Amino acid sequence: MDLKDKIKNLADTYFNEFVAIRRHLHAHPELSYEEVETSKFIAEKLIEFGIEHQTNIGGYGVVGLIKGKKPSSKTIALRGDMDALPIEEKNTTEYVSQNKGVMHACGHDVHTTSLLGAAKILNELKEEFEGTIKLIFQPAEEKLPGGASIMIKEGVLENPRVETIYGQHVLPQLETGKVAFKSGIAMASCDEIYITVKGKGGHGAVPHLAIDPVLIASHMVIALQSVVSRNANPTLPSVLSIGKFIANGATNIIPDEVRLEGTFRTFDEKWRVEAHEKIKLICNNTAASFGGSCDVLIDIGYPFLKNDESTTSTAFELAKQYLGEANVEEMPARMTAEDFSYYSQVVPACFYRLGTGNIAKGITSPIHTPTFDVDENCLKIGAGLMAWIAVNELK
Repeated sequence: MDLKDKIKNLADTYFNEFVAIRRHLHAHPELSYEEVETSKFIAEKLIEFGIEHQTNIGGYGVVGLIKGKKPSSKTIALRGDMDALPIEEKNTTEYVSQNKGVMHACGHDVHTTSLLGAAKILNELKEEFEGTIKLIFQPAEEKLPGGASIMIKEGVLENPRVETIYGQHVLPQLETGKVAFKSGIAMASCDEIYITVKGKGGHGAVPHLAIDPVLIASHMVIALQSVVSRNANPTLPSVLSIGKFIANGATNIIPDEVRLEGTFRTFDEKWRVEAHEKIKLICNNTAASFGGSCDVLIDIGYPFLKNDESTTSTAFELAKQYLGEANVEEMPARMTAEDFSYYSQVVPACFYRLGTGNIAKGITSPIHTPTFDVDENCLKIGAGLMAWIAVNELK
């Protein structure tokens, strides 16, 4: 039996165990920086598998090591994130979230399960490869500054030094059984914008005696659209969206201030810095033109995610070998963001998409929604493909 068949057989053999792990994680989600029980559960599984590991790295991160025949020859890393989102789940499955207001609506339960599954497979096949595989179970992907940045600062890519890193993310728009890759810049940088517009409150019937921050903020939202439409190079993807507008007045009350929140995303670091200055200038000038003022805070988020061309090309071909050419696709860049980007700025990286949708089963809800779920057959591929890529990288 060749190595590919061994991995597939092990993925099939342990499939029910993978499902049980995923359902446990899904039923017990924890928010970013609060993954206490999730971390314990991962550590318990690694002990059960006989894999050496460390805990409490970068918060509640867990790092395991699987050593092949010549551990010092090369080290690669596999990463899975573990945190959940502040969403109240509306599914009615037996594994529905038991933590009110918290849900694995982004598939991190699948990512963690896939990495645990790959770890179990790889540990049984460690005589088949040379080198070391570092397993990075990462907390806090969903919240700035991002668990990846903290783990990197605490040395997760060192001792032994990682030469390449791989990660995957669920994609419900892609049918289970398929995966997708994008070389080069694959995901955007992501910054959070917080604006407080200050005016002078008063009675809605006598607006001339007030400085209306609602009016100022409304003009501001419109004016900010010029950052992308009239300042960005049209060939460079950029997004500026205001998603929150809070004016706590009433039908006849003009409030003293209004709060706006939004996001700015792009693929170019130079333009990113320039755009921040444009945002501040537009906000301050708009407020001043109406007699008001404003405070602008731009919380610098994740950088753009760049998939190494060579690493991704190799993984793309390996995926075709493992799944068949018809099940491996190329995908366009996305304006969504991921803190895996921090790893990609340090070492050659490949971050690919795992199909989890199934139209026939009605599993079509997007990520970050209360009805998100996955076709659990994706777990065989999530674990198996990651193991296949790893052993070939180290063969």
